[in-house]
Amino acid sequence: MEFDELQKIWDSQTKEPLWVINEAALHKRIVLKKDQMSHIADFSELLSIVVNLGAGSFVFGINYFKRSDSLFMYLMATWMLIAGLCVLVSRIRRLKGKDTFDRSVLGELNYAISMASYQVHLSRLMRWNIVPIVILSLLSVWEGGKSIWLAVGLLAVFALSYFAAGWEHRIYVGKERELEVLRTKLLNQ
Repeated sequence: MEFDELQKIWDSQTKEPLWVINEAALHKRIVLKKDQMSHIADFSELLSIVVNLGAGSFVFGINYFKRSDSLFMYLMATWMLIAGLCVLVSRIRRLKGKDTFDRSVLGELNYAISMASYQVHLSRLMRWNIVPIVILSLLSVWEGGKSIWLAVGLLAVFALSYFAAGWEHRIYVGKERELEVLRTKLLNQ
């Protein structure tokens, strides 16, 4: 947080300049950051829910109607459905808990930090969610006797996904750290 919203005032007794924080501008900026984190969390949750439930249902449906005996594909579909449901439950809990913060400057900041921490946690879990999906996909390719090049291609795509998820995760960690530094500065004044 930049303190561009500082105002210079004069102490009437010592005739020296003092600096004060424009609380309205600070509150507006914190609410903006809170809303941004809320939007990111909403989008991430909904995307994770739709992708996991959709892909899990698709894989399960394809295997069921093709009468496939691939245990690994059924396990992957089950894993994805469970992951989607876990994110859905987590979303419901998050939305129920949003009213526990007051609407003061510090309350809004604490809520923004809570949202940022939640997003960091969610992005970490979804990044590690890639690992069992990769393992089950590769085992399914091996079980089906498919080409080694298919396995290599899958591994390359999942590796790119894993590194992209790590890049995204670091962005969320930076946002969380920025908000925590702001809280520390405000509490030390």
